[in-house]
Amino acid sequence: MRALLVIAALAAAWPAAALELPPRAQAALDRGKPYAEVLPGADGSSGVIRAAIDIAAPAEVIWSVMTDCDLAPKMVANLKSCRILERDPQGRWDVREQVSKMTFLPSVRSVFREDFEPPNRMTFHQVGGDLKVLEGEWRLTPHGDSTQVTYEAHVAAPFSVPGWLARLALRHDVPMALLALRREAMARVP
Repeated sequence: MRALLVIAALAAAWPAAALELPPRAQAALDRGKPYAEVLPGADGSSGVIRAAIDIAAPAEVIWSVMTDCDLAPKMVANLKSCRILERDPQGRWDVREQVSKMTFLPSVRSVFREDFEPPNRMTFHQVGGDLKVLEGEWRLTPHGDSTQVTYEAHVAAPFSVPGWLARLALRHDVPMALLALRREAMARVP
């Protein structure tokens, strides 16, 4: 699962340290809300997405939802398809293709490799497709009876989109995807 403006949604060249959450993020999580921020990239043509949510489910359950390619289009706005192109027989990585289509914009195809450290960490990086940049990671950190899921990605669209418009869309779509992840994971908890 990974995607929005093909996040996809959303998974290796990323820092190993866990995402540092600012106080406003923890405040949102304490209220049961997802946290998401979308910042312009240093180069001006890309963006950085940081997000988190607490889910009252074991990391293994959340992991099974996150890695279910067939489920991804049902959980991520504008994601039209997800398919696994290649898979490590030992389950340590896969290569996925996702196609997103937003209103008034052309379809975007992303091909990325995900490297797995189940059930705690997944990194991803672009290996093909339309995006100029796609790299990041998911982390699942157990906290008592729940799991904190954090997401960080660096993304650049293949076409010019006003930065304010992309950030506005992602500030809406990323929390919605995190809430869908929570709903699906909690539905699988006995």
